[in-house]
Amino acid sequence: MYIYHQINTITAMEGKVKQFFQSTWNKIVDIISLSDHVDVIEASDYIRKNITLSGPNAYVLACAIFIASIGLNVNSTAVIIGAMLISPLMSPIIGVGYSLGVNDSQFLRKAAANLLYMVIISLMVSTLYFVISPLELETTSELDARTNPTIYDVLIALFGGLAGIIEISNKQKGTVFSGVAIATALMPPLCTAGYGLATLQMKYFIGALYLFFINSVFIAMAAFIMVKALKYPVRHFADPRVQRRVNRTISLVMLILIIPSVYSAVTTIQENRFNQIAKQFIKANRTMSKAYIFDYSISHHEKQPVLKIAFAGETVGEAEIEALLRNGEAMGIPRDQIVIQQSLTSSRENTSDKEIVESILERNDQEIRRREELISRMEKELSEIKGKELPYAQIAREILAQHPEINGFSIARGAQVNMETFDPQEQIIVIITTENEIPQVEMEKLKGWLKVRLGFDNLALAQNIKH
Repeated sequence: MYIYHQINTITAMEGKVKQFFQSTWNKIVDIISLSDHVDVIEASDYIRKNITLSGPNAYVLACAIFIASIGLNVNSTAVIIGAMLISPLMSPIIGVGYSLGVNDSQFLRKAAANLLYMVIISLMVSTLYFVISPLELETTSELDARTNPTIYDVLIALFGGLAGIIEISNKQKGTVFSGVAIATALMPPLCTAGYGLATLQMKYFIGALYLFFINSVFIAMAAFIMVKALKYPVRHFADPRVQRRVNRTISLVMLILIIPSVYSAVTTIQENRFNQIAKQFIKANRTMSKAYIFDYSISHHEKQPVLKIAFAGETVGEAEIEALLRNGEAMGIPRDQIVIQQSLTSSRENTSDKEIVESILERNDQEIRRREELISRMEKELSEIKGKELPYAQIAREILAQHPEINGFSIARGAQVNMETFDPQEQIIVIITTENEIPQVEMEKLKGWLKVRLGFDNLALAQNIKH
């Protein structure tokens, strides 16, 4: 009987556990389900209406590009973000992905054409700005960041595109689309390309357009994936030949988009991996026996990435260099991809002990002479300062002997500033305190006496009357 009761208890517990997990799973499925929250018909109408490059959109785009160019010019991230918020560039890119997903070649041509016109307008406006702008770039950090796509740019564009098309499909639209416009950063690469054209620096022009192409492709691919996943209505043609022709066109465009994007993604991942390994290698081999790595750079412009290392200190021997190259190979960097520079190192192999001692003594003599000159200069400046000290107490006694009615006296050195040229002129300022006003004639006599007594003509005298 006891065993039967235990079996029933265990069975009941298993039932409750299964019920709990089933309930939890159903809740998760309900949360992540999009079927009750999207309206693909309304979303299709929204996408088709918003790709049009009408007069207002063209002017808004031009203004956004102008603002973004200013932001790049003054290196202001806040201004660049503001430009992204008002830019209409996202719509035709989403339109390209949507048209691929619903097999609409006519709409694909329209969306691609509008995107091309937007790119041309953006390049024209940004190039014009950087041609006429009187401001010099203080730093090119923002520009440089727009010419070297990384794996993070690819991921941001992909997931940003997914968020964008989901937001468009959502029945209750919010502010996600604005956030996607900021995250995917479509405006700054076009402004950077315009800067490259204006200054004839092709590295900025080509690199920035490449980054814009990568962002656009992955946003369009994300839109294509979600259009298929959400089962947007696909366009069908009555004539099978037209349907086949459209399908071939769509497939060709998809192939054109996918091949470069896959190549770019793989290349970006490889570059990022090499950068991380190079940083670890530098960190592990920062110091040698009598030298150290004071700088390094990574170049991806050659057929294979190259790590350039600059040493400082004493010249690194062949044995240490060989050990360094072996360490690089062990970490995954072939020796032919490591370039070592020793322009800031010096050799001590041919230096005798006598020469070393003489070199040390010479440096000590130079340091002693430098310090003696510094002390002499400071003593001279101190002497000049002491020479300008005013005999406050003695002057006060002499004034009191002439004018017993004076019961307060202040004197200080200051400066008189010309308000037209703003040139300062040294001045002594004297303020006397009395209970009764001293006549102007007596004040002028006192002022003349003070000039002679202090040997300084630019003197200002004022009285403060206590009531």
